[in-house]
Amino acid sequence: MLPVLPRPHRDDVLISAGGLVTGLVLWNVGLFTNVPTGQDPGALPLLPLVVMAGAELLRRIAQPWVLVVATATAVADQYIGSLIITLLMFTDLVYASVVYGSSRTVRQVIPASILVTVGLTAWAVFAVPKPDSLLVGVVAALVCVAPAWTGLTIRQHRTTATVERLRAEQARLQSATDRQHAVEAERTMMARELHDLVANHLSAIAIHSTAAQSLNDATASMEALRVIRITSLQALAEMRRMIMLLRSGDTKNEVAAAPTLAALDTLVARARLGSAASGFEFIVDDARSTKEDLPAPVELAAYRIVQESLTNAMKHGCAGAVTISLNLPAGGPLVVEVTNTYLAQRGARIPGSRAGLVGMRERVDLLGGEFEAGPLAEPGSAPPSMWRVRATLPVGTEKST
Repeated sequence: MLPVLPRPHRDDVLISAGGLVTGLVLWNVGLFTNVPTGQDPGALPLLPLVVMAGAELLRRIAQPWVLVVATATAVADQYIGSLIITLLMFTDLVYASVVYGSSRTVRQVIPASILVTVGLTAWAVFAVPKPDSLLVGVVAALVCVAPAWTGLTIRQHRTTATVERLRAEQARLQSATDRQHAVEAERTMMARELHDLVANHLSAIAIHSTAAQSLNDATASMEALRVIRITSLQALAEMRRMIMLLRSGDTKNEVAAAPTLAALDTLVARARLGSAASGFEFIVDDARSTKEDLPAPVELAAYRIVQESLTNAMKHGCAGAVTISLNLPAGGPLVVEVTNTYLAQRGARIPGSRAGLVGMRERVDLLGGEFEAGPLAEPGSAPPSMWRVRATLPVGTEKST
């Protein structure tokens, strides 16, 4: 069963109709370009004209077979009595075979057109050894080689344009992907910062408000309300600072305003204030070999890890020592460790979403460090157990091994 060809292109229909009408006009007025000597071609030149016009309908969709038919028709046209429009439609079909044909067709048409031109020129020179015979080669080049090379140029330009469009589309998609990743990274960063800035204050407020509701001692209730007020004001101040940074977009001020380990004593003092009646004892063991400033991302990550660990200790732990250990041997890395007692059987004082552990791990991963959090109790040991958060943060001075 023969394959069904698609419908001819609209432009091809116009070319075919225009060529056919023009040929009929030329035949009617008797304008032939090649007439056998002493013969009247009659209506015979119309046959190649009709075939060539039909081939023009398939110039885009039936290469290279349409070119084969057109070539045979052009040869027959020269013996019958040629019309110039028939020859012009043949040149268009040579052009179309290179523009719309397959790569294999292109590789065959161009060498073939050159061989035909050379062969016709040699035949004309040997048959009639006169300078005028070279005109046969010129005409053959105009009919075969020129349209083939023109088609090749157009094809290369179209291929280049297609490649550039694909590259532009790829660049657009890559840009969209990069923008999406940047937005996701910024949203993740904002979520971490908002959680670390506000969660510990709100957790303290929730714990003390619960205590104020459950206590009948007016003095203890007033103390709890005082702590709630102080913690609320601190939360508001930090929230205002972050909002101003987000509105201004000033990254230099943001870095300058980011907390560092120099503010660790203030953080611990705030935790003591917020858990004064809960039986927590906070111990800081700063064993760093140097107290010089570390890179800002490391300082911020270490501060936030300690901050979140203290919040979790007050939410999930039980009365006892909360130990904050900092260790920075010469050359790094910085090791931050926070331990506290907890009862696995007892639920949290206020509900949690584990976003704090996720945020701490993300901060450590961004710096290429190591993070672990979990109980330290040996199997079979009696409660209470110990909970440890440990983060190892590269400081950028480690020697590669």
